[in-house]
Order: sequence, then C-alpha cells, then structure tokens
Amino acid sequence: MCVNSFERFNGRRSGTGKQVAILSHGFGTDQTAWSALRPWFEARYDVISFDLAGCGPGGADTYDFDRHGSLFGYADDLLDIMDDLALRDCIYVSHSMSGMIGAVAAVARPELFERLVTLGASPRYLDDDGYTGGFKPQDLENLFDSMSANYQAFVAGFAPAVVGVDNSQVVADFSRTLFQMRPDIALNTSRTIFNSDVRDLACQLSRPVHLIQTAVDMAVPVQVGEWLQRAIPGATLDVIDAEGHLPHMTAADEVQRILEQHLGGATL
Repeated sequence: MCVNSFERFNGRRSGTGKQVAILSHGFGTDQTAWSALRPWFEARYDVISFDLAGCGPGGADTYDFDRHGSLFGYADDLLDIMDDLALRDCIYVSHSMSGMIGAVAAVARPELFERLVTLGASPRYLDDDGYTGGFKPQDLENLFDSMSANYQAFVAGFAPAVVGVDNSQVVADFSRTLFQMRPDIALNTSRTIFNSDVRDLACQLSRPVHLIQTAVDMAVPVQVGEWLQRAIPGATLDVIDAEGHLPHMTAADEVQRILEQHLGGATL
C-alpha cells in the first residue's frame, strides 16, 4: 500500500476553520509540543500538524541521513505534505528549526503560504562578522561531544537549560521526546541545525512574517530576531516577557496574545 507523506510523518488534521494552519515543531520535540495552543488554532483554522523526520514515535523510519543532512530535505518533506493535501495560502506556524524550514519552502513556492509565524527561529546559530548567532564553534563542538559521549546525560542537562524556567512538567515532556529520538539521529539533526546558514534565503521571503521571541533564550538571542526583522521586508517582531526556548509550552498565554494580534481575523 502506498503511504503518502502526510501519513508517513504521522500527520494529524483537526479544527473547524476554513483556512489551513500548519503547526511545525522544533528540534527534540514532536507535534505534541503544540498541545497548549492547539485548541486556539482548532477554533479558528483547519489545523495540520506532523512529526519532523527523526522525531515522534516512528521517527527513525522517516529519517534519511542524506536527505535530512540539510534544512532543504526537511523543506522538501513539508512541500510534499502540502502537495499531498493540495494546500495553498496556508498560515505556517513554526518553532525553532521549523522556522527556517518554512522559510526555505516559502521562498521556493510562495503561492503555498499566506503568512509565516515563527517562534525562536534562527537562520544561523554561529556568530559571524556583524552577526550575533549566540554560539562559537567550540560551543557547538562541546555540545556534539556531549551528545556523542552519553546521550542520557546530555538530555538531563540540555532539557532544563532549553526550557529555561522552573517547569518540571515541560522538562519531563521535552526529555521524553528527546529520548524518543535515536541518539545518532539526534546528533546528526543537531549538526544540521547548528551548522546551517540560510540568511540569504531568509532575506528573499515575500510573504508576511511575524517573529516571536522570548526576552531570554539560551539557543536564540534576541539579536537574531532583530536581525531577521531588519532582513525580511515588512517583518514584525514581538519579544515576549518570558524566558526559555519553548514559549509555546511554557508561556502559551503570552504566545496566544501575540497570535490574536496578528491572526485574530481568521475566517471561521
């Protein structure tokens, strides 16, 4: 039996609205990361979610070390899903690595996207001349070495640092989805993310983009959001009074407030 991409990536569809909203999660989580915000979307949109390659219960079966060695492979997955479902003019809502996955896809085929909303997105994580990404090469080598040496110990330290606030339930949820990833896939995925540089493509976005960041984020400093706002024509940036890299899980009310400002006019 032929399985389409939506089914292959554990796609879920729900909601009562006419316009499609795609929810795409970040590294180490799966589509359950949107649980706190999904009811808000379901009341307004036809909601599509899925698990990125390598993530979720069947992640090892969807991951290809060659295809997913760059963000372009993930963007192809997204476009395959949109084609399978014949989607156009979608609202694309993303967290972390999915922000630039959507940017790559929207530059390639802008007619599929009505607008993009990103949480904690970054086009480059390494510092560069005139650009603050938040990491130096040695920082990343230490991260990769830690993942390689003892993945369980890595998750024990990484999860609370990324969550960034005292929320034991979110730390437990994030740890669970990190452990769902096969360690070699998690390592390769992190290398793909942290070594990426799609600043040139981000500048080519032609659809409205709404950037959301927390005031303190160990993975994506505010300077990254400010750079994206300058680089993307007409982009908006909202820095919420919260900490951590997972605001859709730890500060959902604040994120929802911003969503209502930018997406409140959805067609029901």
